[in-house]
Amino acid sequence: MVTPGAESKDRASPETVAKYTLSLLQRRIPPAVPGIMFLSGGQSEVEATLNLNAMNQAPNPWHVSFSYARALQNTCLKTWGGRPENVKAAQDALIQRAKSNSLAQLGKYTGEGESDEAKEGMFVKGYTY
Repeated sequence: MVTPGAESKDRASPETVAKYTLSLLQRRIPPAVPGIMFLSGGQSEVEATLNLNAMNQAPNPWHVSFSYARALQNTCLKTWGGRPENVKAAQDALIQRAKSNSLAQLGKYTGEGESDEAKEGMFVKGYTY
């Protein structure tokens, strides 16, 4: 996704991210490519989902979707914390993230009902995969 740098003080709206991202893709990716899958890239879970949703507000020649790892698992893993008594709450958090991103890839995500934890950025300077 085309976003301001992670350490930038300027934030871009999901509509701006969608505009620049889709413009870039339209100039470089042939319509015959069946799909474009995005990583969250340190965005918060909600930010990555809102940006994906904005890209799906209009028809695209590709299936525009997600291949998130941290943006699906972060809240779930923090909720679980390795404690057996938190398994159900962690599963619920994972289901919430999966449903939200499913709606976003259809352009139907509203952002309602998201936890504060899901809104926290996940950028870690110097993080390597």
